[in-house]
Amino acid sequence: MRRGVKAGLGTAMAVAVAGAMAAGTIAVTQPSTATQAAVTSEPDSAEPGSAGSGEAAGSGKSRDYLVFHSRGGHAATVKAVQTHGGTVVTSDAKLDYLVARSSANPNTFAERVGREPAVVGVTVDKAIGHASAASGRAGGAVQPAAQTEAAETEATRGGAQKGEPLAKRQWNMDMIGATADKSYKTAPGSHRVLVGVIDTGIDGKHPDIAPNFNRELSRNFVTDRPVDSSGQELDGPCEHTGCKDPADVDDDGHGTHVASIIASPRNGVGVAGVAPNVDLVNLRAGQDSGFFFLKPSLDALTYAGDIGVDVVNMSYYIDPWLFNCVSNPKDSKAEQLEQRAIVTGMQRAVDYARSRGVTMIAALGNGSTDLGKIREDTASPDYPQGAERSRKVDNSCLNVPAESKGVISVSGLGPSGDKALYSDYGIEQTDLSAPGGDSDTDKGPLKGERRMILAAAPERALRAAKLIDANGKPKTSSVVRECTGGKCSYYQYLQGTSMAAPHATGVAAILIDRFGSRSGDKDISLSPARTESLLNATASPRPCPSPRAYVYKLGATKETHRCEGTKGKNGFYGKGIVSASRAATFNGP
Repeated sequence: MRRGVKAGLGTAMAVAVAGAMAAGTIAVTQPSTATQAAVTSEPDSAEPGSAGSGEAAGSGKSRDYLVFHSRGGHAATVKAVQTHGGTVVTSDAKLDYLVARSSANPNTFAERVGREPAVVGVTVDKAIGHASAASGRAGGAVQPAAQTEAAETEATRGGAQKGEPLAKRQWNMDMIGATADKSYKTAPGSHRVLVGVIDTGIDGKHPDIAPNFNRELSRNFVTDRPVDSSGQELDGPCEHTGCKDPADVDDDGHGTHVASIIASPRNGVGVAGVAPNVDLVNLRAGQDSGFFFLKPSLDALTYAGDIGVDVVNMSYYIDPWLFNCVSNPKDSKAEQLEQRAIVTGMQRAVDYARSRGVTMIAALGNGSTDLGKIREDTASPDYPQGAERSRKVDNSCLNVPAESKGVISVSGLGPSGDKALYSDYGIEQTDLSAPGGDSDTDKGPLKGERRMILAAAPERALRAAKLIDANGKPKTSSVVRECTGGKCSYYQYLQGTSMAAPHATGVAAILIDRFGSRSGDKDISLSPARTESLLNATASPRPCPSPRAYVYKLGATKETHRCEGTKGKNGFYGKGIVSASRAATFNGP
C-alpha cells in the first residue's frame, strides 16, 4: 500500500512488527490505451492542495478537482463550477465526472460546488494512494530490515539447468500447486490472456519479466513529482523529460515484484510465476514514492476495460483516507465530499471495467485489523504528510478498492497456511486467501526472510535503496542475485497482502485461459462473475483455527485475532486458499 509499514496498525503488536520489519511495504493497488485520446493524464497544474486534508487554505495556487456528478447532471455541475469561480478542464462521460480548476480556497470551493444536488463528490486531484505489502509500499508488502550478514544472497550457475534456479525458495508456489509437476504441466496460461498490474510500474527489461511483458499495451498514467505540496521530498529528482517515466520502468520495485509473482516465465532464470505464459500489461498508477492518485487509478481501470484486459491486480489503497466515510460527523464537509468522491469514483471505474470483462483482484490490507469491526482511524488523512489525526469510524467506512463492490479481496498467509499477523481480515471482507509471507513467527522449518515471498526486483531500485553495492553484490540477505552465463538478475524477499493478491490473479489467469471463450488467435474472454465462481470452486477451504481466538506472539508481545465463519467462508481465509493445481484440473460446472 505504500512505502514503509502501513501506518495505523494501532496496537503494541503492530509497533513491534514495524520495528522488526523496518522499511517494509504494504501494497494494495489501476490504467489503459485503446481510446487514449479519451484518457487524460494528470493536468500540468500547480501542485494540488488537499480539500479538507490539512493543507493551509487560501494559498492562491491553481488546483484541479475531480467533481463527480449524477447521471444527467453534467450541465448543472458545469454551471456550479463556473458559478463558484472555477473552469472546466475536461470531462469523462464514461465515469460521469469532470476536472475543474480553481485558485479559490480549496475547502470553500469544494463545499460550494458540493451544494449542487447533482454533485456526489469532490476531491482535489492529488497523490492519494499507496502500494501495499508488509514491506512498505502499496497495499500489502512488508520489506525486511537490512541485515549485516549477506548470507545466501547470490545464486550462480554456469550452464543450462533444468527448471528455475531459485524455485526451491518458492514455498509459496508449492503451497498453491504452481509447480512443474502440477499446474505448469497442463495449465501455464497463454499469451491470449492479458493481466494488468495497477501499481508503481513494471521493469519490462528484467530478464525474468521481459519475455511476458506487453510493451505495446503498457501505459504510465502518472507524472513524477519531486516534492509534495508542503515542500517535502516525494518522488525525488525526475529522471526523464517532463518527469514522465517510460512504461517499462519501476523505480519503486513493488509493481515488478507483484508482476513476477503473477507471470515470471519458465525460462531457466530466477523464479517462475503462477501463470508463466500470460502477458503482463503495466498500468502504472503509483508514484515513485508509492502514493497513488485517484485519477490515474480511474484512468487505469477505464483503459483496462477499453483494451480488453482480462484480469487486473490492485495491491494498494486510495488515499488520503485509509477508511472512507461518506458522512462522518467528525469530518468537515469538504472531507466528506472528498471521501464520497473516492468511494463513488472508484466504484464507477470498477463497474465500467467489470462490464467490459475485467476481473479485479485486490490486496486486503496490512493493518492487522478486523475490517468489520473498525472503531478508530489514526492514519488519515495521510497526504500531505503529517496531517493524520485520530477519528472514530465504523463498518460503513470503506477501504478502497478492497471493499469496492465487484472486487475480489485476498488475505495473506504464512508458510504454515495460517493467516499472517499483518493481514487484515473480516467475515464480510475476505473473499480468498493466498501466500503473502510471514516473518513474524518461527513456526515451521523456514526462518527469517525465507518465510517471505521471493520475486523479481529492478536493479535500479535496489541500487537507489543501497541494497546492493557498487559492484552489484547484495548487501542484505533479503536480496538475491542470480547469474547465468555472466548475466545477472535480482530478486527480493517481501511480504504482505500485496504479495498474496497476485497469487490469486495468476490463478484467475489460468482459469480464464482454460474456460474463456475464444475469438480468433488472440482474443479470449470470461465474465468476471464466472471467473470469481471458478476461483471459489477451485480454492482449498480452510476452517478457522481452534480456538477461534488466534494468539500471535512476537517476543513478549501478544495480539489476538478472532476468526468468524465456517470452513466454507470465514474471516481469515474467505472461501479458501487459491489453488493453481486445482484450477489446472477442475472440470466442474
